[in-house]
This record gives sequence, C-alpha cells and structure tokens, in this order.
Amino acid sequence: MIYELFQLLGDVPGARLMNYISFRAIVAGVMGLCISIWVGRWFIELLKRKNISETQRDEKIDPFNVAKKGVPTMGGVVIIAAMLIPCLLMGKLSNVYMVLMLITTVILGALGFADDYIKTFRGNKEGLNGWVKIAGQITLGLIVGLTLRYSPEATMHERVTSHIENNITVFEKTPEVKSTRTTIPFVKEHNFNYADMFSFLGESGKYRAGWIFFVILTILVVAAVSNGANLNDGMDGMCAGNSAIIGVALIVLAYISGNVVFSDYFDVMYIPGSEELVVFMASFVGALIGFLWWNGFPAQVFMGDTGSLTIGGIIGVCAVIIHKELLLPILCGIFLMESVSVILQTQVYKFTKKKGMRMRVWKRTPLHDHYRTSMEQVLRNDPTCKVLFQGKGPLLHESKIVLRFCIITLILAAITILTLKIR
Repeated sequence: MIYELFQLLGDVPGARLMNYISFRAIVAGVMGLCISIWVGRWFIELLKRKNISETQRDEKIDPFNVAKKGVPTMGGVVIIAAMLIPCLLMGKLSNVYMVLMLITTVILGALGFADDYIKTFRGNKEGLNGWVKIAGQITLGLIVGLTLRYSPEATMHERVTSHIENNITVFEKTPEVKSTRTTIPFVKEHNFNYADMFSFLGESGKYRAGWIFFVILTILVVAAVSNGANLNDGMDGMCAGNSAIIGVALIVLAYISGNVVFSDYFDVMYIPGSEELVVFMASFVGALIGFLWWNGFPAQVFMGDTGSLTIGGIIGVCAVIIHKELLLPILCGIFLMESVSVILQTQVYKFTKKKGMRMRVWKRTPLHDHYRTSMEQVLRNDPTCKVLFQGKGPLLHESKIVLRFCIITLILAAITILTLKIR
C-alpha cells in the first residue's frame, strides 16, 4: 500500500527510498519485530482472560521437573499478523511472488488455526483430521506450482554471463523463459533441469513432464517442510529460533536470485521479481525474533500449529519460488532430522513389536526429546523396551537443547550459502 502510494508521489523528497529493496526489507523487518512484541503482550493477556491454554507437558515426564501447564497457545496468530501487516504496507502487492507468499500464509494459517481451535475449544487432542491438513497442503502446492507454470510474470533467465567492454561490465542474459531449472549443491554445474530426466519423451514431451514433476515436487516440499517445522515445535523458542535463521538464509538466496550481478557471480538462475521475497522474508524473520520475546524459555505463549504449519510452508514455498528447493535438506537439516527420527522410531517399534519384542531407536522422539529423557522414564512406561541409542552424556535442559539446535541450524545455513560457490 505504502509502496504504491510512494510511486504516485514521484519526486517528493524521500519517495524514491521505496524503490530500494534493502530499505523496504529493513523497515518490514523492524515493523514485524515491533508488532510481534507489542501484539504479543496484548494477545497473551487476552488468551489468559479467556482461559485459552493447552496442557503442553506434565512435569513428571521432564527430568528437570519443568511444568508446561496453563500456558496460552495459538500464538501463531501473533506471528502471522506481524508478517502480513509489514508486507501489506511495504510490499509490492502486484508482484506474483509476493502474492503467492501471502496466499501461503493465509491458507496454512487457517489450517493451523482450525487445528488449534479443535484442540483447545473442543477438547479433541487429535485436532484437525490429518487428511484435511494433507488436502490443504496439496491445494497450496498446486496453487504455487501451477502459478509458476502459467503466470506470465513467473519467468527466469537460465544463465547470466558478463564481460568487460570499454571498462564497463556488460551482462548478457539468456532469453526470459518458463523453466524447471533448479540449483543442486556440491556439483560443478550446479544448475539442473528436471525436464532433462524425461529426454526420452522428446522436446515437447519432456517439457510437459518436467512441469508435472515440478508441481508434484512442490506439493511434497510444502508438506515435508510444514510438517517438519511442526515436529520441531516442541520446546520453548525451538521452532521460532531455527526458522528465523533459515529465514535469513532465504533472504540471501532470494536477493541473489533477483539480482543480475549476483546471479552471474554465483552462476545461478536470474529470476526477475524474486527480490520482492526479500521484503516478505525480512518481515518473517522480524516477526519470529519478536515472538521469541515471549516464547523463549520459560515460554509465556506457544505458537501452536497456527504458527508451526505456517512457518514451515512459508520456508518451503519461498525455496520453490527461487528454485532452491533441493538445498532444503541442508538448510532445514534440523527439520529433516526431526521428521526422520519420528518415522524411524515408529516403524522400528511397530516391526519389532510384531516380532515379540519392543525396540526404540531413541529414547523419545522427535529427536530433541531424546536428549532430555532418561532410561528410567522410558522403562517406567515400557519396562520391556530396549533402546538402540541410549546416550552416555548427562541429560540436557531444554534451553540448552534449543541453543545447540539453533547453532547447528546456523552452521547448516552457512553451508547452504557456501554451496553456491562450491563447484
């Protein structure tokens, strides 16, 4: 809104500042941080008055006797508000990528809110039916994938080269096209086209097949990252802290993709208009940092599925838009570890139970719970159970686990960006 207004002002002093992505991103980030802190206080007081809380954890299952009773939930509403307001004010609302991110926030925010509402107000701990969540994620993936396929604004230059001519750097770009080209890490030519996997279908056939594959992959990315963030939301400040770091990395990647100079330098696709994602992700990071004001240990509010599902979906969609989705296993390594730990734990336990024994891979899952769980706690609930990885070190307080997981995410974010130069 403000962006469009300043465009109408023309030569009014200060109006041209809105043309700079850096200026709008910084303002959006600061606004997101301030709104999150200010609205957070008001929202927590409101939730307490309405007695809207969730029994998150009994102190009996925590070795440090940390109770999580009566803490307000659905704090994800604060995060969403702190993201949307700066974007609506500072963002270029005619940009197709900004619109996709806003749609992502609304759809997944609504799904998460419905899930929290059912858990909190209807007393159903299962929350929203899992198939409804999957349907929502599939719908969002289709919207994103098909928009990137058919929108005339969603194009890219597959390669940018430069040379010096008369002491001036001249950039040469390949034609602006629709493409399923993406970035892969740790290889010399780290740009790969999904359509090339279907070369046996001929030129037209491989193009169509490439896009079908891309849309399906988009759905999988949205679902995987969204659910991974949801699993990571189990300790005070865990999901918000990790996601803020991931968001900063995506700001860097989005800026590179939307800048012809850096696209040439890092040898990645140049995607005109994707620089607008810098504004959105800046508000995303600001909102999460502001939320940590209330969500850091000991938490005064939980984000709930309203926040975690939305956060994961935003990360996944942003990566897909800038065609960096194959970097997510590195960048979101913590989310991946959490998801894999749950899957392995469940499957191994089911398999060994059929064989007449009970075996766990870790003491508890998601993985972060393993480090604060003692064998005495495991055997108290399941006396005949065996644990493959018991661990030898002392049990860790959740604040230390959160800090260490955030440090790991910071390292993974640095590696993700460095992969652009490893070729």
